[in-house]
Amino acid sequence: MGGEWFEVARPPYLPVGMRWERAVADGLPADVSHAFGIFDRTLCGIQEAGMSPSDYWWLPERENACGACREAAGVIDDRWPQAMRDENARVSVARRL
Repeated sequence: MGGEWFEVARPPYLPVGMRWERAVADGLPADVSHAFGIFDRTLCGIQEAGMSPSDYWWLPERENACGACREAAGVIDDRWPQAMRDENARVSVARRL
């Protein structure tokens, strides 16, 4: 909740190249760039002890970007409604008593 009373705030839409950080962990290959997802996993599902997001964006257009992470990022991005990609996308709901 945020803004005015009963206004539901959504996180702003971000393009795929600005949504995920590059994953870093000792067990990941250095020549492949993976996107850090959630629960200490990459978007393609790799889990390594001590994995964390780096200070750098994961860029899917790079040659060394993991293809499976790129595919997962595309699926996630496609789920975001086109009408809700505006920076000011908010939905107001009426209070029901």
